[in-house]
Amino acid sequence: MTSTAVHSSAGPPDEPPRLRALPDSAPSDSELVSRSIEDPAQFAALFDRHATTVHRYLGRRVGELADDLLSETFLVAFRRRAAYRPEHLEVRPWLLGIATNVVRGHQRSERRRYRALARAAGRPEEHGDDPADSGDRLAAQALRGPLAAALAGLKPRDRDALLLLAWGQLGYGEIAAVLDVPVGTVRSRLNRARRQTRAALGDVSPFDPTSEEDDR
Repeated sequence: MTSTAVHSSAGPPDEPPRLRALPDSAPSDSELVSRSIEDPAQFAALFDRHATTVHRYLGRRVGELADDLLSETFLVAFRRRAAYRPEHLEVRPWLLGIATNVVRGHQRSERRRYRALARAAGRPEEHGDDPADSGDRLAAQALRGPLAAALAGLKPRDRDALLLLAWGQLGYGEIAAVLDVPVGTVRSRLNRARRQTRAALGDVSPFDPTSEEDDR
């Protein structure tokens, strides 16, 4: 509830004081997008809030290209900000959807990275070798070997759906919205990706993007 402050009044003594609404301390994501249309500098706050999440998602997918693709993602978002509709999607899924579209232009690089990680399965880990950030070692280690090979073998549209679920932590409806497909199509793509990934993994991986979750 919005806080209020007493505003002095020159009215009669028995007249209740008038109240003046104080602005909220922090605008919502959607408010920042809306404000940035007239004041582009407002968009910088969205970068501060979401850059780490988007960069982590990109880093797992394309490695050292993540820095460049992060900039491209937010540039595309900035250019499309007038078309953003908060009633359709929150800002974080919207940004991850843009990041996914940006990755599509680098699918060969993404596949090469997974194949290189698969080949590196027998080598000891070298710090900095994996583009996932240093605080996410478990996911980085799990990408070496069968999981990396399985991800490389997925169809791009199936891989997008699986990784938006596993790494973007989006629900089925959000994935459908960012990929612009029906929820039923998302289910089909996830089922196909899970079957193929599980077949490659055999035993459960320490980082398993195939775990079944009902509608989220």
